[in-house]
Amino acid sequence: MKVYKFGGASVRNADGVRNLLKIIGDEQDLFIIVSAMGKTTNALERVFAGLQREDRRAAQEEIDALRGYHAAIIDELFGRPTRLERIERLFGELETIAAETRYRPEEAELWYDAIVAFGELISTTIISEYLAARGVENCWLDMRRCLLTEQRHKDATVDIAASAPRLREEMARSSARIFVGQGFIGSAPDGTTTTLGREGSDYSAAVAANILGAESMSVWKDVDGVLNADPKIFPDAVQIAELNYLDTIELAYSGAQIIHPKTIKPLQNKNIPLYVRPFGDKRKPGTVIRSVSAPVEVPILILKKDQMLLTVRSRDFSFVLEERFATIFSLLESHRIKVNLVHNSAVNLSLCADDSWHIDEAIRALRRERFDVMKVDNMELLTIRGYNDALLERYARGPSVFILQSTQSTARIVRKRQ
Repeated sequence: MKVYKFGGASVRNADGVRNLLKIIGDEQDLFIIVSAMGKTTNALERVFAGLQREDRRAAQEEIDALRGYHAAIIDELFGRPTRLERIERLFGELETIAAETRYRPEEAELWYDAIVAFGELISTTIISEYLAARGVENCWLDMRRCLLTEQRHKDATVDIAASAPRLREEMARSSARIFVGQGFIGSAPDGTTTTLGREGSDYSAAVAANILGAESMSVWKDVDGVLNADPKIFPDAVQIAELNYLDTIELAYSGAQIIHPKTIKPLQNKNIPLYVRPFGDKRKPGTVIRSVSAPVEVPILILKKDQMLLTVRSRDFSFVLEERFATIFSLLESHRIKVNLVHNSAVNLSLCADDSWHIDEAIRALRRERFDVMKVDNMELLTIRGYNDALLERYARGPSVFILQSTQSTARIVRKRQ
């Protein structure tokens, strides 16, 4: 069994779906994980925002646009105006949630997950039906029935041991040798829909590969493989032929978009190689990620956007701020604040963290604990592995730089958004 994962950019239009069929070719024993098409998740986040604001009209307008976008893809794939009943039912469920849900702020993450999950449900349904129409027997799986997660919304972790019998049981119901499932989604013990964090489809595929003992996992992307930097930001980016699991985890943690941070552990546990391959040309080798690899000879630059900088200080100017670290980090975790860099002095603790819905609540909670807190918005975190003096001079100098941390091999720079 091989596991293939196709991202949203790969299947953003009918040509992309047709190319997916071309990549599959005459292969059998495939487990295919697919993301939402194009920018569908962003649009569904706007549906959720309409629900939050109780702006039902705005939410419905976004749903109408999504319906039209997917209908155009379906019509082009089937060569004529085509109505897929399963797609109509999914949009009907989405409309009911947007129109009838009584939203409460404390349920924000729950309803976020319930809404954005429709992107993957819709994309996989279209692809499964198209494959069947082209003579490719396949079985569509609802991954909410297959993957059990913790009771946490918007960034859940899969319980692999509990999920394994579920997934195998669902697959055993079909004689097909090709399976199509959603990335990014699962279900909590109470039965509600959960999501695994943005870009979580990679993680879904890795969990499936682990459970099935797959011979390999391939992620099909719109680049030739893993690059040492985002070419949209750093135009002189070059491809890396191979990486090991450990380096990949470090890069993902730092914000590299090559792979979801939770992806590697399920693969490493079963020693399953991961290939990052070009969606546009399956003949190219791409990049392989495995237990042992040749050293990387070029610097790797990772830019993590949408950051904020919090500076926390004891009001009594205590010189033992470390004694309060447990209080500070416990409060941040309870408000789902993800910290990416920590920098402390005698009386100050500076934290670079992902921007969050709950940051103002967290700041109020810290102030109730008698901390002074300052927040700076519009920040970004640049990580350079294998840095040199020229790169530091270029990226770590000037008034936009707030924090520079460096070790022998890695520099991390917190700076105002460029």
